[in-house]
Amino acid sequence: MSASVNFTWDDLQYFLAVARTGQLSTAARHLRTSHATVSRRIDRLEFALKVKLFERNPRGYILTAIGQRFVETAERMELETERLQADITTGGAAHRGVVRLSAPEGFSNFFFAHHIADFSARHPNLSLELVTIQQIMSLSRKEADIAVMLDPPKAGPYQIEKITDYRLSVYGSKSYLAGRPPIRRREELLDHPFIGYIEDMIFAPGLDYLGDLHPGIKPRFQSSSIFAQLTATLNGLGLCVFPHFIARNQPELQIVLGGEVALTRHYWLVQHRDFISIPRVRAVADYIVATVEANRQAFLPGRTRA
Repeated sequence: MSASVNFTWDDLQYFLAVARTGQLSTAARHLRTSHATVSRRIDRLEFALKVKLFERNPRGYILTAIGQRFVETAERMELETERLQADITTGGAAHRGVVRLSAPEGFSNFFFAHHIADFSARHPNLSLELVTIQQIMSLSRKEADIAVMLDPPKAGPYQIEKITDYRLSVYGSKSYLAGRPPIRRREELLDHPFIGYIEDMIFAPGLDYLGDLHPGIKPRFQSSSIFAQLTATLNGLGLCVFPHFIARNQPELQIVLGGEVALTRHYWLVQHRDFISIPRVRAVADYIVATVEANRQAFLPGRTRA
């Protein structure tokens, strides 16, 4: 770039926000500013560089080929800025800004949400965005800074770390089970209506439980929401598979075939390698790992921490 190019680091922050979200309104929300300000900053940056960074269309802002290349440069500058800030500040003051975490609904609402107050107390300058609709988030497009996943990507520019196994079992409400013969064998599950995920909307193979119980099980009620499944189960609609960390806080739930049927799944922490060294992202990653470890018994009953 020639010496005559005139733009500021703030302009690059606006550029990266739009590049990562594709929408002025979403970028404005991230930056705590207005839609018009973001548009004006992008126009100013393009004018200063004398290149077109985005194609504008009704669906949003799409990076041009030059814009794609410029993202790499801007992200390197962002990373160096974060490192410099970490060097000249200490403690929580080094962790500023917004971090978007993508995590499954069950993990988010029945575990992590209970620890957000503690996280905020430790990192008062960090703003956390928690997205539970994982199928709309893409780490490769950097729509999230960090993710907790059941099935991590097989390849790509990611750092992947298993944070825990977790146990699942079959449950029914006490009122539902009280009026029926005891269930003593796996085959007897076929005599009961089941609640589960909508088959063609299962975004992670790890959520496909019923086939592991018995190939003949066909759910009577299906929902993409674990909240809806829990509500249906508590209202006596039938049997359902739940993680222990959800079921343990529901005194109305009773385990079925506890000695015979137990499933195990895994949670993985996934980060784009470009974000690993950013202090605010590292702070969230470290907190998730430490909090899960401190609550290992919730995920694996009967296990104690090493």
